[in-house]
Amino acid sequence: MAQKKESFMRGTMALSVAAFINRILGFISGMFVARALGAEGIGLLMMAHPLVPLVITITELGLPVAISKLVAEAYARDEKVKVRRILHVSLAVTGFLSVALTTLSLLGSHWIASILLSDQRAYYAMLAITPIAPIVAVSAVLKGYFRGVQRMKVIAASDVLEYSVQIASVLALVHLLLPYGVAYAAAGAMAASVISEAISLSFLVVSYKLRGEAKLPGETWTGHLKQGKKTLSELLQIGLPTTGQGIVHSVYSAFQPLLIATSLALAGISTALATKQFGMLAGYAFPLLYMPSFITQSLSTALIPAIGEAAANKNDRLMHERMNQALNLGLLIGAPATVILFQWATPLTKLVYNAPEAGLLLKILAPMFFLHYFDAPLHAILLGLGRASATLWNYIVSTTFKAIAIFVFGSQFGIVGITFGIGIGIVMQTLLNFFSISGSIGIYMNIQPYLKVGICMLLMAICGRWSFDYLTVVQGIPLLWSVAGSISCALLIYFAALLSMDALLKASRSILIPR
Repeated sequence: MAQKKESFMRGTMALSVAAFINRILGFISGMFVARALGAEGIGLLMMAHPLVPLVITITELGLPVAISKLVAEAYARDEKVKVRRILHVSLAVTGFLSVALTTLSLLGSHWIASILLSDQRAYYAMLAITPIAPIVAVSAVLKGYFRGVQRMKVIAASDVLEYSVQIASVLALVHLLLPYGVAYAAAGAMAASVISEAISLSFLVVSYKLRGEAKLPGETWTGHLKQGKKTLSELLQIGLPTTGQGIVHSVYSAFQPLLIATSLALAGISTALATKQFGMLAGYAFPLLYMPSFITQSLSTALIPAIGEAAANKNDRLMHERMNQALNLGLLIGAPATVILFQWATPLTKLVYNAPEAGLLLKILAPMFFLHYFDAPLHAILLGLGRASATLWNYIVSTTFKAIAIFVFGSQFGIVGITFGIGIGIVMQTLLNFFSISGSIGIYMNIQPYLKVGICMLLMAICGRWSFDYLTVVQGIPLLWSVAGSISCALLIYFAALLSMDALLKASRSILIPR
């Protein structure tokens, strides 16, 4: 029997905690694999991996997002039969596609390897990861269901279980297979991902059996599939644009390095230096920028069904309330993160990567990346409203504009121009999503909290600059401790200023809703 759903923000916090734990576990796992396999083994892993995300994108058809929205709407209308029909139709479609594409991939593995793999030793790793597609596809459907009924703790628990099992499997398989050669050890690392996904899927299946919708008398798979044409149409109406966005993203990601290299070559930069500069941008600056965003990503996961439920009930007040909750949380997370990444850009890149020259790129992107903390919730709101096609076109327009900006600015100003081009693309995508929502249902915002947070950001930056100079120049404290001390001091000033202006209390009240 279905249990009572969690509150919107409680589910968000559960996903955020799980995401934080998973980042730590992923870092530990990645560190072990990197040390055990070395640069050569990691290269084999990277070569073997690209095919699988494309297969998963095609097999999922964007259905997990569509499922969460439609299930939330059906649940709001107490249409339990439709909830199970959505689940049955989705499982049938994703199951058939994933098994078919996985079978074709396995049968054509030698031919695929001859085309995609520059080092044929990566063949075993590619073969080991291929069976993951059906497992991920079915897991995604079940996660879509649990998002729809707003039971995020189940998803959070499955994610933590997956990463925990993955670490144990990687440790065991890499250690076991390394004596046979780095190619087999890389295959073992890939197989560990399959094992962990399978365990996570088993947990989701058991959770559904215990907490899912009760089967009604006379209800059959065949009956659901025969009556599922309308349901499939509703699913694809949301899913196909999401899939299209995923494909566009995959294609653009594949060609972006070539675009950047070409623009840098036109700027008179050698290939070796261009590769190094691209590495600083993609490998050093962006990981630091994306680090705080796990909270807004978790928020977005919970926001889609929450908005869908409010829309189904025609509860405009609740819809706008949840939108304001999302934007306020994005503001409270993004503001201090932006100040830290801008103010301490060079010290951070020196400490983390021993590459202080990457600090300039991080400093350029940080102010523009501030809008990214709002983009994920805005994207989720559009999906919750059923405007998946708007998100696709916004992404296509902003990506096209970004590609043009990268080429034009990069060919004139080198890596600095490319950095500005990428930042402009982020700003444009956020604004397009904002205007899409505004044109659809309107956005009612109180500008006062944003002004207060802006003042707090300024005070934080001034305090951070002064304390860092004092600790480094006057006291001569080592860089690690001066960075940690000055950031801590700046954060204290930030939150004290928020409290003094009552901004934090008002924002906290706005993001808490009754269970």
